[in-house]
Amino acid sequence: MTIVYVLLVVLIVLVLAYILINNSLIGARNKSDEAWSGIDVQLKRRHDLVPNLVETVKGYAAHEQQTLTRVTDARAGAIAAENAPPRERAQAESALSSALGGIRAVAEQYPQLRAADNFMRLQAQLAEIEDEIQASRRIYNSNVQIYNTRMQVFPNSIVAARGGFQPHEFFQIEVASEREVPEVTFT
Repeated sequence: MTIVYVLLVVLIVLVLAYILINNSLIGARNKSDEAWSGIDVQLKRRHDLVPNLVETVKGYAAHEQQTLTRVTDARAGAIAAENAPPRERAQAESALSSALGGIRAVAEQYPQLRAADNFMRLQAQLAEIEDEIQASRRIYNSNVQIYNTRMQVFPNSIVAARGGFQPHEFFQIEVASEREVPEVTFT
C-alpha cells in the first residue's frame, strides 16, 4: 500500500511540474508576442509619418522624384511585410531605413527645405520613432531569448516538444551598414 501512495505522490508531483513548466512557457511566449506588438506599433508610426515627409520634400524638391519614389516603394514594401516573419520584416524595414537616408541627401541640396518648420518637425518625429523602434527591438529580442532558452532547457524541452511550442526568430537587421539609425538631423 505504501508503494501505491509513493507512486501517487510522484505522479502528482510530475503533473504539477508539467503544469508549471507549461504555464511558464506560455507566459514567456505571450511576453514575446506582446513585445512584437510593441515593434509593430512603432513601425506603424513610422509608416504613417513617411507620406508626410515625402510630401514635404516634394514641395521643395519636386525634381527629386527618384528618391521620393524609392522612399514610397520602400514604405509600400514595409507595409506589405506587416504579417511576415521577423527576418522578412527586418529586411523590408531595412530597405525603408535606407531609403529614408536618401532624403537627407536631398535636404542637404535644398537649404529652404532644411529650414522649413514642417520638415524640421517631421525630422524630430522620425528620429524619436527610430529610437522607439530600437528600444522595442531590444525588448522583443530579450523576450525571445528568454522564451527560446526556456524551451531548450531540460525538462522544459520535453514539455515544449509535447506542447507544440515553436522557437521565435530574433528581429535583427542582417546588413551591417543598415544597423545604423538613419541620420535625419539637418543643421
